[in-house]
Amino acid sequence: MAPSPLPFCCSSRRLRIPRLLLVWVTCLAVAIGTLLQPGLEGNARLLLHFSNKSNREQGYCETEARLASSLDFWTLSSENLIAVLPVDPVKENYVRKVKNCVFSIAFPTPFKSRVHLVAVSKEVLEDILDLDLSVSETDDFIQLVSGKKIVFGSIPLAHRYGGHQFGIWADQLGDGRAHLIGIYMNRLGEKWELQLKGSGKTPYSRNGDGRAVLRSSVREFLCSEAMYYLGIPTSRAASLVVSDDEVWRDQFYNGNIVKERGAVVLRVAKSWFRIGSLEILTHYGELDLLRTLLDFIIQEHFPSVDIREPNRYVEFFSIVVSETAQLIALWMSIGFAHGVCNTDNFSLLSITIDYGPFGFMEAYNPDFVPNTSDDERRYKIGNQANIGMFNLNKLLQALNPLLDPRQKQLAAQILEGYPVLYYTRFRELFKAKLGLLGERKGDDDLIAFLLHLMEKTEADFTMTFRQLSEITQSQLQELHIPQQFWALKMISKHELFPAWVSQYLVRLKSNMNDSDFERRKRMMAVNPRYVLKNWMAESAVQKAERNDFSEVYLLQQVLQHPFQKHSAAERAGYSSPTPARARDLRVSCSS
Repeated sequence: MAPSPLPFCCSSRRLRIPRLLLVWVTCLAVAIGTLLQPGLEGNARLLLHFSNKSNREQGYCETEARLASSLDFWTLSSENLIAVLPVDPVKENYVRKVKNCVFSIAFPTPFKSRVHLVAVSKEVLEDILDLDLSVSETDDFIQLVSGKKIVFGSIPLAHRYGGHQFGIWADQLGDGRAHLIGIYMNRLGEKWELQLKGSGKTPYSRNGDGRAVLRSSVREFLCSEAMYYLGIPTSRAASLVVSDDEVWRDQFYNGNIVKERGAVVLRVAKSWFRIGSLEILTHYGELDLLRTLLDFIIQEHFPSVDIREPNRYVEFFSIVVSETAQLIALWMSIGFAHGVCNTDNFSLLSITIDYGPFGFMEAYNPDFVPNTSDDERRYKIGNQANIGMFNLNKLLQALNPLLDPRQKQLAAQILEGYPVLYYTRFRELFKAKLGLLGERKGDDDLIAFLLHLMEKTEADFTMTFRQLSEITQSQLQELHIPQQFWALKMISKHELFPAWVSQYLVRLKSNMNDSDFERRKRMMAVNPRYVLKNWMAESAVQKAERNDFSEVYLLQQVLQHPFQKHSAAERAGYSSPTPARARDLRVSCSS
């Protein structure tokens, strides 16, 4: 008999989700005549071939654009940011308490040893940065993405922010090992902020060395690209370089410090502002600056909000609440645990940022936590929606000084609606994963029942849904599970599996104008065959540490097509049961 319906209880304080449902430098003006597009952001000289119609009239698809073949006329600019947002007046790069600004000027620290290019994203280079892939083979490019070269027009910046870490106010945090090297506006008119991670110390480095290591950098490069192709809002990774510089890390937080290799990832996003960007300003009473930053963020990134509207901050908050609920529901639909859902890691644009101790759940377990330092399991996968509400509450607290009593009440009501927003999207996503069309009374029970069986049998989360996408209804009806559907065979050992199959097949019959072929086609488009499981990333990392980057390249190719069968991936066992050797790997996600 199936479990009873699962209630969805919530309050304004805590979301109770059922366990199973889960400038001392001169600002350089770029003046190269007609070679460059007008505007404050960096851009490239693009040779466009037009008909008599303008680009806007005929659409970009009807033009042919030649990508930049070198960095000679490719520029970045920080002017869009520093023209509006104040910069730290202290110019020296040493760790300190910073106040009354949003950014500090900080230059990357080049590696001392030779730098090697490990990987690039062709799509990011060409589709976002207007660079031909061949540019990645040049010395100029290597110098740029390793922090040695500063592009004309760029003033490198480190962002000041604070945040709640593991539920406790951590005061000033900031970009401790990241440098925003400028904004690029591409041929589509899109603005992208480019940031180097692992590029050296800044005023916000605290006790850190400002470096990232190869291990964590491989993981970030692969995962950010994997998430994009899975359809999850995310920052992107353009390149990954490694050096022979020594970086010391306590990989397993056990006091055993080991030598690793320094690495840098060039990552891009529409914005790197996060909840902590606002929290730090409220905490120190910098309310005029808070208002300036908020208005800038709204004007740049929230076009649906009228900057002249008195209720603009409430409208802004409403969008962030809705899109955060959407983002976390998407995480859950692919079994992704961020690992460190602190407010300084939650984007105001509701994209996935700051990949650290993340993990894709293998055996279904609502208590799955990929962060080895999270002893209290605060950021376990089954608690992510609750943490989303906690973080949004901290965002509201940061906004409150700018709100009048009526606006505060409206914003509080918006926050109270978060559970329904999250749960509604969660249901939509999991119904799609099961191929269900329309609305039926027992849909919640059907989803919960399956998750219950998966938990009890420790079935693989990704492959259970994928194999349900591939198996025919007749095979299910006969309870004949071929060996290749190994995840389903594991669930079939549970005594209640026939009861669930019976309920599922009855529900599929209620799909209007549907066929088994269409059902499977639809499900395979939303249930990936490949995700970046920890053992896969660890295997690639171990080879990369021996200067063998073949598996990094293979994983990159596979993860760009997660819904399609890939012969090399099958040979590597990426859709097979987790290899025994992987179970013994001490996978660490520290950076």
